[in-house]
Amino acid sequence: MPEPDAAAARILAAVRAIPRGQVAGYGEVARRAGLPGRARLAARVLSQNSDPALPWHRVLRSDGRIAFPEGSTGYREQCQRLRAEGVAVVGGRVRRGLAGAAHSDLDPIVWGPPPG
Repeated sequence: MPEPDAAAARILAAVRAIPRGQVAGYGEVARRAGLPGRARLAARVLSQNSDPALPWHRVLRSDGRIAFPEGSTGYREQCQRLRAEGVAVVGGRVRRGLAGAAHSDLDPIVWGPPPG
C-alpha cells in the first residue's frame, strides 16, 4: 500500500486524466490509481481537495449518481459543470454504457501504453 500522500497523489492524477465530457466512478478512479477496492479513499481525497482546477465533477457513484444530496450547492454545481461539458444529467444521474467501456482510453493517459 502506498504512503497516504502518494495514494492521494495517484488518485488526483487519475481524476485529472478523466477527459472533458466523460465521467468515472469513485471505484474506477481508485482502480486506475492502482488502489483497487479503495473507492471510499478516492471519495475522501476528493472531499479534501482544494485545487479549483481539479475536474472533481467528473467523478460519480458507481451507479452514475451524483454523491451530493439532491438540491445542495455541491449537487447543483456538479450538474452544471457536467452539463457545460455536454454530459446529460437526468434526475441526478449520468447514464453510462457498459461499466468502464467509455473510459478504457484513460489507462494509456494515466499509465502509458500497455506492455507488449
